[in-house]
Parts: sequence; C-alpha cells; structure tokens
Amino acid sequence: MKKRTRKIGILVAVFYLAGTVAALHAALTARTAPGAIAWSVSLVSMPFVALPAYLVFGRNKFEGIAAAFESRSDEFERDIVDLESRLQPWTIPSAAEPSWGRALESLSRFELLNGNSVELLVDGEATFNSILDGIRQAETYILFQFYMIHDDELGRRIKSALIDKAAEGVSVIVLYDEVGSSGLPRAYISELVVAGARVSSFRPNQGWTNRFQLNFRNHRKMVVVDGQSAWVGGHNVGDEYLGLDPEFSPWRDTHVRIDGPAALQVQLTIIADWYWATRELPTLQWAPKPAEDANTIVTILPTAPTGNLETASLFFVSALSAARERIWIATPYFVPDEAMMKALQLAALRGVDVRVLTTGKPDSWPVHLAAFHYMHELRDLGIRFYAFEPGFMHQKVLLIDDKLASVGTHNFDNRSSRLNFEVTALIADDDFAAKVREMLEADFDHAVPIVENEWSAEPLWWRIAVRIARLASPVL
Repeated sequence: MKKRTRKIGILVAVFYLAGTVAALHAALTARTAPGAIAWSVSLVSMPFVALPAYLVFGRNKFEGIAAAFESRSDEFERDIVDLESRLQPWTIPSAAEPSWGRALESLSRFELLNGNSVELLVDGEATFNSILDGIRQAETYILFQFYMIHDDELGRRIKSALIDKAAEGVSVIVLYDEVGSSGLPRAYISELVVAGARVSSFRPNQGWTNRFQLNFRNHRKMVVVDGQSAWVGGHNVGDEYLGLDPEFSPWRDTHVRIDGPAALQVQLTIIADWYWATRELPTLQWAPKPAEDANTIVTILPTAPTGNLETASLFFVSALSAARERIWIATPYFVPDEAMMKALQLAALRGVDVRVLTTGKPDSWPVHLAAFHYMHELRDLGIRFYAFEPGFMHQKVLLIDDKLASVGTHNFDNRSSRLNFEVTALIADDDFAAKVREMLEADFDHAVPIVENEWSAEPLWWRIAVRIARLASPVL
C-alpha cells in the first residue's frame, strides 16, 4: 500500500513538474498574450488535463513544410519563377495597384492578375451545379480538395462524376483533411482509387517529430479543372451544404468560380498541399489562358501556420485599414485578434460603415459565446452586428468599399488566423463588388440586429459563459 501511494505521489509530482515546464514553454512561445495566459494557468493548476491537451493543441507552428520542400527547392523555385514569367502579361503594374496590393504580394508571392472572369455562386445548389459541370467538361485533369467530404447523396454524386472522368482517362487528384472528413469510409476512397484516381488525406502528423501535430486543419475548399477554371469558397461536400440538414437548414454559403490566369494560383496552392501529403508532383498545364471578353482583377491568398508572419491577420488588417466607405463582414465565427479589433475601431472612427453578419444558429457554442465579448468591446462606435436567422450562415465574405470583395475559407477567428491552412479569392472589381453588396443586403434582410442593451438582460450564467469562452478562444 505504501509503495503504491509512493508511486502515485511520484506520478503527481512528475505531472506538476511537467505542467510547470510546459507553462513556461507556453509563456515563451504562444503567439498571443491571452493564449499564453490561458495555457499557463491551466497547465499549472490542472496538469493532468491540460498537459495532454497542450501536447496536441498547444503547438502554434506547423512543422515539416520547409524540410519537405527543401529537398526539391531548386525545382520548386525554377517552376515558380517560370510561372511568374508566364503570368507577367496579366500582372497589374505597381503604379495601378491598390494600397493593400503590395503587402499582399509580399505575404503570398501572388500578384494581382487581370484577364479573369468571376462568377458569384450563392448557396449549395449553384455551387455544386457549377463544380459538377466543370468536372464533366474536364479534358486533362481535375484537382479536387475539400476539408470535409461526406459519403452522402452529394458526396456520392461527386464520387460518381470523378469516377466517370477517370474512366475517360482524365487525371483525378482528391485531397481531404482527415479531421474534417473523419467519417469518410474506406470504401468511398477505394472506389475512387480503383477507378484510377489518386487520393490522399493531408497527413499533418507525418514524421516522428510531428506525431502530436493534430490541431492543425487543412480547411481549404478548392477545385481546378485543366488549369483554366477554379472554384474557391466556404462549401464542403455534404448534404447539409445543400440545405438538407433539418437542424441547420437553410444553409447559407458562398463560393466563386474563376476562369483565367488566377486559376493557376489556385492550382499551385493545391499542388503544394498535395506535395506535402504525398511527395508527388503531377504533370499539369501551367500556360495561362485568359477568359474571353473579361478582364476582372483577381488574386489568391493562401495562408498557413508555417511562417513567422501571421499572414491572414496582416492581410485583413491591411484591407480594413484601406476602407473609406464600407466594411461588411460575413462570418459564422467572429473572434478577431487584437490587430483586427483595432483596425475595426479605427475604421469606425473614420466614419466607415462597419457591419458584421454572423450566424444566429451556432454549431459551436464556445466560439459563438466568445463573439459576444468582442461585440461588446466594439460597442459605442456605431458598428452594427446582425444575426442571420433562417438557418446556419457559414459564408466567409468581406466587402471593402465598392472596390474589393473576398470569398474564401477564412473565418474571423484564431483558428483561421493561426492554426488552419486557408485560402481566399480576392476580387478587385466594381461590378463584382456590386453583386456581393446586393447579396449581403439580401442577407441583412434575413437577419436581426444584435443590440448592446439586450445583453445586460441576459442571465448571470450567460455573461459568465461569455467571459470564459473569451478566455478559451485562443486555443479553440
């Protein structure tokens, strides 16, 4: 009995010692002060729970990417320089760039390109009809990457379309995130592989040193056909995205189709992810083909937790700071970091019309509750908040003045800024911005204002829950 008690005592001491060491590590390496505080306090006070969680969720930088690409760095650099040269005829001159353009190029190495056509795809039926039509028209290859793929009616329609094209000799590549697609059966994958498709999960924890690299997600949703057409946006492959889930229906989401040189930027983003997952580089078409009778300016912003700069946050701060008339944000998760909060505050003080549309029907209560803290912090500045009521609003859309619109996978939260692989299409075009404005105005018509003075009427437990959720938001 004494020996057993002694062993338990030693185990407890080891956990508390390890928790203290991990707390010091969190204090020195966490990207945000709230994150450092949240981890440090929990690791010291309850190491039995916090220490295993920290091993999985405490990492703030995705490891292994640089080493994976280093082995073929000369080849990658040669190909990227070659692509930049090919895209030069459609590159916007520096003198004509918007104020945020130079920063964007430095962050992503992607330049603003004209010669594109862009179609706004509102909700699931329009999005997947367009994607399936593009798949059917593929002649050489299809690159298909989604965070979440379900084996349901829509998933089987997609699978059947890809199998049909593989049977025709079209090269098919499918990439998915293992967490987002955790319920995807082996049989689904096997049918694609037997048909000749190449299929892989993103595999974030490959390599011995990356075995605990489980908190990072590849949240991107992209399709490329023949290097000429690309799709980017918020939809995943699942029946709920068609509004068929009674709990969250109607589902509100947005995608875009891009035809033209910018499709190659999406292609490069997919291929970089595919190379990390498989170490394969398929033969693709890299000659830009401008869209007919269209000259829309587009660039692609891929972000990832792989560098020292927080690319997503820096870009959004740059774009918000450029606004003079309007900032309209549509996001299901509104948990902005300190820099974005200040950019929104300054915009409101400049007299910019700042509106935030979020979902009134949450799928994540901790993140939903945390949002109220940030709304409360932005009170008294004239910023208006709205809750979309008919169903779940999942779109990730930003409108700046009547000049710039973005549609992609970035949420206004810590996970998108620091933990996820994300991608957004940026469209600098008056006509497209007008379409996005019209779309968002219709969304506002189906939303109710979130009023500050109503929060004080909420019960005490709710207000406490908001504060706890806010403290936990850096690690959600």
